[in-house]
Parts: sequence; structure tokens; C-alpha cells
Amino acid sequence: MDQLGSILEFLENSSILVTGATGFLAKIFIEKILRVQPDVKKLYLLLRAADDNSAMLRFNTEVIAKDLFRVLKEKHGGNLSCLLSEKVRAVAGDITSENLGVKDPDLLQEMWKQVDVVLHLAATTKFDERYDVALAINTLGARHVLNFSKKCDKLKVFVHVSTAYVSGEKEGLILETPYKLGETLNGTSELDIDAEKKLVDETLKQLSAKNYSEDSIKSAMKDLGIQRARKYGWPNTYVFSKAMGEMLLGHLKQNIPLVIIRPTIVTSTFKDPFPGWVEGVRTIDSLAVGYGKGKITCFLGNPQSIIDVIPADMVVNAIIVAMVAHANQPNEDIIYHIGSSVSSPVEFTWLQDYAFRYFTNHPYIDKHGKPVIVGKVTVLSTMESFQRYMTIHYILPLKGLEILNTTCCQYFQRLYLDLSRKVKLVMRLIDLYGPYLFFNGYYDDMNTEKLRRAAKESGSVEDDMFNFDPKSINWEDYFMNTHIPGIVKYVFK
Repeated sequence: MDQLGSILEFLENSSILVTGATGFLAKIFIEKILRVQPDVKKLYLLLRAADDNSAMLRFNTEVIAKDLFRVLKEKHGGNLSCLLSEKVRAVAGDITSENLGVKDPDLLQEMWKQVDVVLHLAATTKFDERYDVALAINTLGARHVLNFSKKCDKLKVFVHVSTAYVSGEKEGLILETPYKLGETLNGTSELDIDAEKKLVDETLKQLSAKNYSEDSIKSAMKDLGIQRARKYGWPNTYVFSKAMGEMLLGHLKQNIPLVIIRPTIVTSTFKDPFPGWVEGVRTIDSLAVGYGKGKITCFLGNPQSIIDVIPADMVVNAIIVAMVAHANQPNEDIIYHIGSSVSSPVEFTWLQDYAFRYFTNHPYIDKHGKPVIVGKVTVLSTMESFQRYMTIHYILPLKGLEILNTTCCQYFQRLYLDLSRKVKLVMRLIDLYGPYLFFNGYYDDMNTEKLRRAAKESGSVEDDMFNFDPKSINWEDYFMNTHIPGIVKYVFK
């Protein structure tokens, strides 16, 4: 990594292609660039749409209309639409297609001539995504974006956003190392991405030939994904398909400067453009929502574990700094873990305590206008204690209800089916999230620390503008006054 130059100057001279432009991190990235460097050359924003007009409509309703952009709107007032029409081009496309599904030949030529930086953010993040969908987007989609980048005459850097959890369930210190093509977590030697694609196509063909319903095909594809992931040592389809995406990029990049960013659990904004903005229910937030509404009274997990979280604006700042640091440096294959478990760890018990204190002082008001009183959560620290808890509280009562329903000529059928569905859902969620509930890994961030130092040593006033140091966060203050209030404001329905 050479001496880090001016970030704002770099952005002023760059045309940036962003895939997955309506995603959570993409929105924060777009807002940040337009706010700190309105003289950016161009932002080409790829999003799924029928044509460019629909793409622009989607951009206006799903991106610009968000509260996240209020600071930018205050700053530019009536001139914002002028700035957007000059600097932003919403591009209808699809990363599962050749040339990213861009139909207009003139626009393709323009992008190949103009784009200097590619930021690949498009992904499906469902743990149990259909295997055909996850493979098309997270694995082969990465290859399509790389192939597109190779046609860009002035490409300076390709930044791919992955996830720290591609490392699976490793214990101890997890290093910032790349995956080699075909590498597996459990030493199984026959992982072949082309063969995986063939398997998907053949399975789909067989299911169609047997006239399976859409729902049955969907369910079979979800099961296939989990099964293939676990065969090679990954806990779910999401991280497995992302790991294969990384493998393809590393293998096919040739002399393209490639940076892989692996964030841990991404939470609401720390500072930028204001504290506490969040969108959608993210992993640990679903627990906070359930707890605040009084629906979670027990939780499965290791009370001694560290939960690795990082605010979204810090992830975006790290992306921008890495982009500048590695521009035009083709021979590096660099991975950055963006997280907090090594430099500023958050303990699981702290999160419980923060949630209890917050919702005790600011109870959620239910639909009847009554405050929901929360209590201390029962923590089940082993799978055995969880199985016992489920058996006593749910599975035995369900068995009893089944017998009663049979003797009463299906009188309790609806109640029985409802409870049965809930128990199945809980068991499926535990199956999916279980590996993370007892996770004892720490994400080494030595490369990221070097990047932070390079930013500091550059001596520019911009260092603070692009802060991504978790040591600067007071976690109690962040969770009590920023993150949980942010979830309540933007996520609670």
C-alpha cells in the first residue's frame, strides 16, 4: 500500500459503478459520496428494473426518498435534483446476466470508457436462500461483475463486499486470508463450482419433469442449498455462496486490483449522516424487536461469547479508504475484516443488559395502547438445555393437543396447526442461526488496522471524515442512545 493520497481528490476524479444500489450499505455509500464530494465525476447505479426510466423511479422511491438523505436535502435544497441529474445515472440491469443485463449499447460503451471504480454490493443475504438463486447472484454474479470490469478501459480498483462469516464456524482467531478455488472448510476435496451449477440445473429439470408445484420446488431448492453448504463445512447457503464468489474473483482477476471487504454484523449508523439510521431487520435486531415487543422470554446462546458488530457508516468509510489505498495496485489480493471483536469487543451479556434497561425505561406501546413490560431473559447456554426447554414448554403440550384434537373430531385443528407451525419455525431458525449462537471466533483485523494507520499518517484532515475505528465507540452509549432508539424508530412496526 503506497502513501494514501487525498480521498476527496480521488473521488472528484472518479466514475464509480455500484451494483445492488438499493441495498442498505449502497444507500449509505451513495449518500456519503454525494454529501462529502458533490463534484464526483459520476455514479452509475445498477439496479433491477425493466428499463432506465423504471430504474430512475426505483432510485427515487427506494433510495432518495429515505430519511437517510435528509441532511443532503437540507444542504442542497432545491438544487438537489440538479445535482442528481448531473452526477447520478440509474442503470437498469441484473448481475446474473452477461454485461450485467445492460441493454443500451451506447450506455455500455460509455460505462466501459468512463468507469474507474467498481463497487460490487449486490447480494442475497438470506441464510436459507434457494440454492439456484444464491448461486446465480452471490457466486456467478461476482464473475459477471468482474468480467464487466475487465472491459473498463480505466479501471483503477474492484471492491467486492463479502461477509466475515465466509469463514464458517472456525474457533479462535480468524485471519484475513483469501480462499483458493475449490478450497473447503472441512477438507472435502471435490468442491467444483461448475459442477454445483450443473447439479442445480439438473435438479430443477427433474423437479419440473415431475410437475412439482412452485412451492415444492422452492422448498427443495432451499434444502439443497443447506445440504451442499454443510457437505463442504459451511453452516448455510448464504456464506457458502459468498465464499465461492470470493474464490472465483481471486482465481479470475488477472491483473485487476481486487479488494475484498468482509464486514461482521452490520448495525445502524454511528455518526454519518446522523446517528441511528437503519433499514430492515438485521440479524441481532430481530432479537431486540422480539424482546421489546415481549415475544422473547428465553434465548439460546453462550453468555461468555463476543458479538462482533460494526456500524454501517464505518463499513462504508472503510470501503472508501480501501478503494483509494489500492487504486492502480494490481498485484495485491487484499482482504479486510471490518469488525470489532479484536479491537473493541462487545460481550453478549452487555447486549442483554442494554436491551433490558432501554425497554424498561422506554417500553414499547402495543396496539391496545398498553406498555409492554419486559423481564430478564432466560439464557439457555447449551443445545441440550434448549431441547429440554422446547420439549417441556412446547413439544409435549403439542402432543397433548394432537391427541385431544383427534378425540374431539378435529375441533382444535386450527390451534394445533398454528402451534405446530410456530414450533417448526423456531426449530428451523435454531438450525440456521445455531452455529452463530455458540460461536467462539475473533476476526483478526491486522490489515484493517494498517489501513487505519495509513489514513492517519496521511496527515489529511479527511481522516476524521472517514473514521472506521471501533475503538472510538463507547458501546453502552451507542446501544442505549443510538442503535436501540434507531431500531425503534425505523424498524418497529
